[in-house]
Amino acid sequence: MNEKGPRTMDMKIELVAIPVTDVDRAKAFYVDQVGFNADHDFQVNETLRFVQLTPPGSACSIVLGTGVTEMPPGSQKGVQMVIADADAARAELIGRGVEASDVDVQDWGRFVYFSDPDGNTWALQQMVPQG
Repeated sequence: MNEKGPRTMDMKIELVAIPVTDVDRAKAFYVDQVGFNADHDFQVNETLRFVQLTPPGSACSIVLGTGVTEMPPGSQKGVQMVIADADAARAELIGRGVEASDVDVQDWGRFVYFSDPDGNTWALQQMVPQG
């Protein structure tokens, strides 16, 4: 034990499942339109396909595929990524054919929202200085 109590183990979120109906369509959306990196695409067996994609600069990836989650397609809501500039991120998404919301200005950040073809929703947050 240290002065602050027992040390807890590190726990890092590194993979989030995104349930989709069409793996190839979803992979194309996230890679070609949103700009994620395609890390892995393995057909492990006839019932398991594992597709790992990572947002640029992120330590956490997403997984799409068959046999990777029991969530119904479109049920992953509100996964959030932090970005440097909400206006630039929105412009980039729109330029790549993604239907993105207007910038939503809140006291705790500036947000842009979008959905994938199955209805899984995402939030992009630009942090704002607190003062």
